[in-house]
Amino acid sequence: MSPGPARVVEVDPARLDRWIDGFTQRHGQPERSPGADPQAVPFVLSAPDGAVAEVLAWAPGAVDLPARLGLVLVRRGGYAVGLADGDRLTDHHCGTRYVQSRTAAGGWSQQRFARRRGNQADALVERVIEQAADRLLTPRRPRADGLVVGGDKALVRQVLQASVLGRITDLPRREFYDLPDPRLKVLQETLRRGRATRISIAEPEPA
Repeated sequence: MSPGPARVVEVDPARLDRWIDGFTQRHGQPERSPGADPQAVPFVLSAPDGAVAEVLAWAPGAVDLPARLGLVLVRRGGYAVGLADGDRLTDHHCGTRYVQSRTAAGGWSQQRFARRRGNQADALVERVIEQAADRLLTPRRPRADGLVVGGDKALVRQVLQASVLGRITDLPRREFYDLPDPRLKVLQETLRRGRATRISIAEPEPA
């Protein structure tokens, strides 16, 4: 039986073996490729009933989960920057900066509004750059081994274009653009997701 559409699940690294046991119980003893090395990532599990689960690498350029993660989250309602050692935040800062929403007004008012809105966004980006440089960089090297970013894609791109952050923007990276306004709780949840093992699973569709 051929598998149906694939979906991606996020599993705590400490629970990966338990997840594989559950996959085996549901679908039968799978074949594992390449090889049977439990530390080899990525790998694929192909079950007798046609189910396929691919345990993915952490990110392009990083097979394993980095020991230390830097986090940079920014949306128009605020920002959060953090440094984590394993599953624990060791340093973080969350803040708010007001950036006006778009308006339907036209003419001169629209132009003046656009300039003001652009200035607010620039100020937000500069603040995030300062916080990221302070918390994620030493004078010689990054404090993190991997980077997790999220929020507003355009604002994140502006932050990462800053020359002062060049040493962290080359780190292996995960991206999350489905986040609400960054607060401490959002930062903690993004750290959990950033550390998770991603598995692409396709299961047989019911007959």
